[in-house]
Amino acid sequence: MSGTIVAKIRYENSTYQTHGELPRIGTVAPDVSLVNTKLQNVSLANFAGLRKIMFVGVSIDTEVFARSVIRLDEYAAGREKLAVLVVTYDLPFAHSRFQKAHDLQSVVGLSAIRHAGFGENYGVLILDGPLAGMYSPAVVVIDENNSVVHREHIEDISAEPDYKAAFRALGIDIES
Repeated sequence: MSGTIVAKIRYENSTYQTHGELPRIGTVAPDVSLVNTKLQNVSLANFAGLRKIMFVGVSIDTEVFARSVIRLDEYAAGREKLAVLVVTYDLPFAHSRFQKAHDLQSVVGLSAIRHAGFGENYGVLILDGPLAGMYSPAVVVIDENNSVVHREHIEDISAEPDYKAAFRALGIDIES
């Protein structure tokens, strides 16, 4: 695999490597090709003109990630021109089930099952250990022009993201 390994994550008292690095602040976000809960291919063009908080992680079925998705949905509720994109390797059916079970209104579940390259392009592909091939938790905040305005690599899989920083990057103050 080409590219530089620059990030590490912690899982169950061990450290593992990820491929590449998160997109840099001020750059144009790499386009994506992902699958939504209706089994349709989507890219950043599907969210044109919207501000985007992209939350990436191992699985919608992990406790911390699930709790984080629910909180992001609550914080995004009623916000105009904002999309919360939740990206995992989970099947679209898992995203749909989770959204329905928790009555999520603002979250868009996206799966990378059909399209290779997302993990490398966003620097989140876990290279070794029991989670190899899955995605390291991260937040990438993208403005309406697809410019990266905030990024956070979450080094410990058991940690939640910095919600305030992600929303503040879009000029939104939240209470957490």
